[in-house]
Amino acid sequence: MNAPVKIETTLKDWVTDQEVRWCPGCGDYAILKAVQRTLPQLGCDPAKTVFISGIGCSSRFPYYMETYGFHTIHGRAPAVATGAKLANPELDVWLVTGDGDGLSIGGNHLMHVLRRNVNMQIMLFNNEIYGLTKGQYSPTSREGTRSPSTPIGSVDHPANPCAFALGAGARFVARGFDVSKNLPEVLTAAHAHQGAAFIEIFQNCIVYNKDVFDDFAAPKGAENRQLWLKNGEPMLFAGGTKGLAFDTDKLAFTVVDVENDDWQAAGVRVHDVTNRVMAHLLAELPFGPFPMPLGVLYDDPAATYESAVIAEREKSTAGKEANLAKLLGSGQTWTVNGTAQDPQ
Repeated sequence: MNAPVKIETTLKDWVTDQEVRWCPGCGDYAILKAVQRTLPQLGCDPAKTVFISGIGCSSRFPYYMETYGFHTIHGRAPAVATGAKLANPELDVWLVTGDGDGLSIGGNHLMHVLRRNVNMQIMLFNNEIYGLTKGQYSPTSREGTRSPSTPIGSVDHPANPCAFALGAGARFVARGFDVSKNLPEVLTAAHAHQGAAFIEIFQNCIVYNKDVFDDFAAPKGAENRQLWLKNGEPMLFAGGTKGLAFDTDKLAFTVVDVENDDWQAAGVRVHDVTNRVMAHLLAELPFGPFPMPLGVLYDDPAATYESAVIAEREKSTAGKEANLAKLLGSGQTWTVNGTAQDPQ
């Protein structure tokens, strides 16, 4: 496959004439704008880009991108996206799903697109609720979540999207949230990755789960509750006064104080995006005792699914003639002579 040719576009080239119809204040607006601002910076071509979604509030996304797009059915977007990429490997494929669409009925399909490592960007909007169907609890809803389907409170232990992705064999896993100024940076890293790039995006549902992420996403005091990971840099937060060290006896992270900017003396660990074990530990780090890990947790490319399929196809067809008429006329065939009889 040839490397994509970069072209010059502006944000306006990616905006459709469709009225954007999400609830006022929905986090989807911020994500949409972040994507529309990022794609021109990457030199992407709208004519070679496709957004594919399933069902849910997030799945209206293709209507608002001036690209090709499919609004498919509940949970099946990964299957459609895989077909699109195999049919035309030159396409830049973006898959848009939600915590309900992607981790309930679509969990099976999402798992397989990740383990196959199909080259596409997968944005999972996680608002920890079913917004489109009026606020039922979702696979990622926290224990105790009150909703129309759990009026006394959910007793389910929530799914962890990043841990799920790593467990399914994803080679790129990242986190961001809707209004973060760092979200375009995460999207850029995902786009640069060759293979299935999974991004969990925390998204505020203003109607049914308002401000559920304020415990780490609220601007005031955010530096104390967010750990933005950068490859090759120490895991520092709280303005560099705290960091994550690794206890080799317990095989677990610990929070340490950093004095006089001497993070090495404090034992703060340097982030390595190719370390899969550390990525798992970061994905499952309990918020509260620890900050919320954000940014790229894991990035270790491997051969993509479509490259293997293309190589197999070329090998199986080498030296063979593509002649449908000859194929249909081969083997045991017969010819029916004469004309149809007039029933009268």
